[in-house]
Amino acid sequence: MSDRALAVVRAGALTTVQDQGRPGHAHLGVPRSGALDAPAAALANRLVANPAEAAVLETTVDGCALRPRSTVTVAVTGAPCPVRVDGRPVAWGAPVRVPAGALLDVGSARGGLRSYVAVSGGVAVDPVLGSRSTDLLSGLGPPPLTDGAVLPLGSPGTLHARVDVVPHRAPPAELVLRVTLGPRDGWFTEPALRTLTTRVYRVSSASNRIGLRTEGPSLERAVSGELPSEGLVLGAVQVPPDGRPVVFLADHPTTGGYPVIAVVRSADLPAAAQAVPGTPVRFLAVRRR
Repeated sequence: MSDRALAVVRAGALTTVQDQGRPGHAHLGVPRSGALDAPAAALANRLVANPAEAAVLETTVDGCALRPRSTVTVAVTGAPCPVRVDGRPVAWGAPVRVPAGALLDVGSARGGLRSYVAVSGGVAVDPVLGSRSTDLLSGLGPPPLTDGAVLPLGSPGTLHARVDVVPHRAPPAELVLRVTLGPRDGWFTEPALRTLTTRVYRVSSASNRIGLRTEGPSLERAVSGELPSEGLVLGAVQVPPDGRPVVFLADHPTTGGYPVIAVVRSADLPAAAQAVPGTPVRFLAVRRR
């Protein structure tokens, strides 16, 4: 195997390969997938002179440890965390040179949930439907990292960012999600709509890349029947039988039979990727159908 590769020493709780996703395949039942905190992934790629579409690693909570087979430049963004090379602290949010054979250790998140590790040349696993992203729902793309796995790398660029300060959006103390009500808001009572847009929910520990689940007041239905399965979009707020909203994220199903009460603005979804369990959630209605 080429020396342009990374050996996985510690995979972490859930580390996946992610890029910009595979849009345009919903008619095949394939969601977009891709990095949940897309701005953080894009920043990591810029710092190591990768193109925007290069694949990065998305870690969850406790990071990962990697050993490159050749000298590489790496950058870690997203959730702030300690970064070490052979035990020596190095910069988070900046390009760092990692010699061949050295151990890059990306530690546990100090705030937020997901960190992004970009490596010069990008992670060059085989694409599926035009993307290298791991899709946890459909199983497309590479599997989540395991200890001992080896990831191929692409050819590095020639220019690297020179930065003094990297802009960093702190993990939200309160997650405010702007929503457009509909398409199935009519399936809920008026008090339920007021509850959704005035009461505080909290992020559930059952949340994952498929959806951000909430804990809080149940939303009362005005219509007791069930819908035939219909299309779902990124950011859809679906209400299952327990009445508590679920915000669909990158690995969401493309169809579903529970009513969608609202849709979250796409600009607010990166913050949802970093909201830890227990974070207060408010749904702010910005336009009524």
